Amino acid sequence: MTENAWTRWPSKEALGRAGTTRPRRLLAWAVRVLVIALLLWGAYNQKHVGVWTAVAALAGVVAAGFLGWAFFRTTYQHRLLPSLLLLAALMGIAVAAEATGFRALALVLWCGCGITALERLPLAAATPVTSAGLAAYSAFNNDVWLTTAASVAGMALAGYVLRLDAEARGNAQRLLDQERAARVAEAESAALAERARIAREIHDVLAHSLSAQLVHLEAARLLIERGADRERILERVVAARGMARDGLAETRQALSALRGELTPLEDFLGELVSGAEGAAVTVTGEPRPLPAEASQAVRRVAQEALTNVRKHAQGAKVDLRLDYSDHQVTLNVRDSGGRPGDLTSSGGGYGLLGMRERAELLGGSLDAGPDEEGFAVTLKVPV
Repeated sequence: MTENAWTRWPSKEALGRAGTTRPRRLLAWAVRVLVIALLLWGAYNQKHVGVWTAVAALAGVVAAGFLGWAFFRTTYQHRLLPSLLLLAALMGIAVAAEATGFRALALVLWCGCGITALERLPLAAATPVTSAGLAAYSAFNNDVWLTTAASVAGMALAGYVLRLDAEARGNAQRLLDQERAARVAEAESAALAERARIAREIHDVLAHSLSAQLVHLEAARLLIERGADRERILERVVAARGMARDGLAETRQALSALRGELTPLEDFLGELVSGAEGAAVTVTGEPRPLPAEASQAVRRVAQEALTNVRKHAQGAKVDLRLDYSDHQVTLNVRDSGGRPGDLTSSGGGYGLLGMRERAELLGGSLDAGPDEEGFAVTLKVPV
């Protein structure tokens, strides 16, 4: 439902001082000082002014200033009745000033009430107040009627222009506040996204490293239970130690990636398969730098796929194929199948599920399942 323009208050942003520039504030204070000076000059530039009359005039000026300040406060709080009562009191001071011969003080107060009412009150309430104030000014002003009419029209126009200017400033302040709130929300969202990214990276590194260590430690346990010779048991323990060392290296690499210090993806895959017998990497398309999230997804899926091959298909040959196309990068990891290891049922089995969730967060997909010979994992990530 649209609010009636005649009953709508100017916004608090329009009535307040927020968003007002320093030169504008200085100008406003200069105008106030000038008005007070004119009031004092008009009050004391009278031949009949005596001591007590001067005191009364000073009291009237002080009272008018206090009432004006109170009027600004009540209009800012959108309190209509107190605002109208304060304007009535100001006009009463103007009537008293006119009755006691302080015409300049009376005229300034009537004009001020008319202009500020139009600037700060709802139009339905401001129109009669402005009309009364400017009518009183017209009735007691000594200028010719044409000059008085022009002055009244100019002051009414000035009050409305001040209202429009205040509303424009208030709208600009509201938009600025909304933009600041949006920036704060965006920064908070970015911080949460970064925290989630860091959590995923650390989780993936630890899950991969600990899973690989578990494979070798579980194998060592089984060998001990079966009474295997010392060399075979030591081989598994050394392999587990190597996995721990590799896990530390991967953790450092993940932290470097979070800082944007990524090694080329092709080099990473080459290093990944360098220690795996029967594994090879093929790169097709035009290699190019990828966004950090996409690059990390490819790296983690490759690591997880190789870990699963070592775990479930011992002795299998592995082919890693990385394909760069115009709008996506595809990683395909296929193994030739091998002898299931003793640790086929070990581990939580959540690695590929986590990789699928990572791919879906990036708008991509991950498919994993049996192939003609062995097992295939295909990751597609848009770039």
